[in-house]
Amino acid sequence: MAAEKIFLIGMMGSGKTFWTKKIAQWIKSAGYDLDDLIEMTEEKTISEIFEEDGEEYFRKLEAKILRWFKEKKKYVLATGGGTPCFLENISWMKKEGVVIWLDESVEVLVERLSAEKAHRPLIAHLSKEEMAQFIQQKLVERHAYYQQANYRLTSDQITEAGLKKLILKHAS
Repeated sequence: MAAEKIFLIGMMGSGKTFWTKKIAQWIKSAGYDLDDLIEMTEEKTISEIFEEDGEEYFRKLEAKILRWFKEKKKYVLATGGGTPCFLENISWMKKEGVVIWLDESVEVLVERLSAEKAHRPLIAHLSKEEMAQFIQQKLVERHAYYQQANYRLTSDQITEAGLKKLILKHAS
């Protein structure tokens, strides 16, 4: 299992987009954000897609765009927080490459997301306490999917050194 195709999964705010850019530089490949690709394809924000077309439409589109990566040879992809939980996406990603779960603490997620609530439709209207409850609930719902990742990095392991060590372990 060479680290030619790397998928980062985890809750919103866990650093998937940030680390995708870093890892892409290290392995000299392209880094992508699945939500960005969906927005470009639809010419709408994720919020607008949810509002106008519904979650089922979004999830089918998400799975379709995820599978475009079958033809690509080398990349790092930041997935949406819910991506692994629908339409056999986690199984597909594991078959294609290495799946890394960035498992940040609820406290860290609340702190990070508080600053960008306006861009996050699911939490835009929540207080910090409500956001912590929401994130905790989502983690419970998604745990069975997230735990299928090849690797789980917790807060103290989500570092440049921790990720580089993991990536180098799989360098071909």
